[in-house]
Amino acid sequence: MRQVWIPKKVGGPGVLQVREAPDPTPGPGQVSIDVAYSGVNFADIMARMGLYPDSPPRPCVVGYEVSGTIRAVGDGVTGFTPGQRVVCATRFGGYTDVLVSPANLVVALSEAVDLQAAAALPVNYLTAWIMLVHLGNVQPGERVLVHSAGGGVGLAALQICQQRGAEVFGTASASKHERLRAAGVAHCIDYRTQDFQAEVMRLTGGEGVDHVLDAQGGKSFSKSYDCLRDFGRLYCFGAASFAPGTTRNPVALIKGLLGMRKWSAFDLMDKNRGVFGVNVGHLWHRADALRAMLDQIVALTADGTFAPVVDAVFPLDQTAEAHAHIQARKNFGKVLLQA
Repeated sequence: MRQVWIPKKVGGPGVLQVREAPDPTPGPGQVSIDVAYSGVNFADIMARMGLYPDSPPRPCVVGYEVSGTIRAVGDGVTGFTPGQRVVCATRFGGYTDVLVSPANLVVALSEAVDLQAAAALPVNYLTAWIMLVHLGNVQPGERVLVHSAGGGVGLAALQICQQRGAEVFGTASASKHERLRAAGVAHCIDYRTQDFQAEVMRLTGGEGVDHVLDAQGGKSFSKSYDCLRDFGRLYCFGAASFAPGTTRNPVALIKGLLGMRKWSAFDLMDKNRGVFGVNVGHLWHRADALRAMLDQIVALTADGTFAPVVDAVFPLDQTAEAHAHIQARKNFGKVLLQA
């Protein structure tokens, strides 16, 4: 099989290496998958830069999600057969053309869901679902501010908000605003030329919003929190501002850490607000809960409620180009690798 490795030395996209390895065999409770597509996520990029503390020890293979067909099943596995089309959330190892996974993280696909769309589901839609549905219980008429609205999580969040009748405010570069409006974003804010906090308060007549999804980190968390109105909830799920370039930038890292706000219980109580942290990568011990959510997401994709947006597909041996594409903020939707 072929895999894409992050070597011991971290750096820009060019450090990634394609290596050959023996095909794996599933053990008890596992299945092996002939991978069609693997999802690329910002966590993978942070790992390549040496900024992701949860990545496995280097050298390593990252990647949190794949779609493909069952190759073989291990002892004790029921419900899956060779040739069956599936999607899988995986704890690393997704940058490959053959993957072994615990069967309880694999979901069968109907013919209504193609393999490209399926590979865009686990990380982005699970993250947005946990924030807006599981934790936030977003309601019709509520206002939701989504940072990086043109990214994978942003577009997944938009579709969840549309399903539940919420109004979306989205930050993105101006070049993405037309597509975001066409997708259903009510208010587009250019984060490069506008102060998003001031713009949110202007658009809401000083009231603020009910939910904010923020993966920027640093000072953005504080400004997002100040956009909330009573009963508002902030969801922190990344720190993209720590990695403004393609290689590690100590100045940006220190600036981001120093800019992080610390909330006191009294402040939260006084303002009737909540702050949540979300990291799907820390929920593998809750595999049954993740699988139940992914089952619902796949079903809503099959019936047309959700329509994952795939921006670009790169061959596995062009993973470096895929990383560079995302870091240049060129993507509108999900970036995939094709095995």
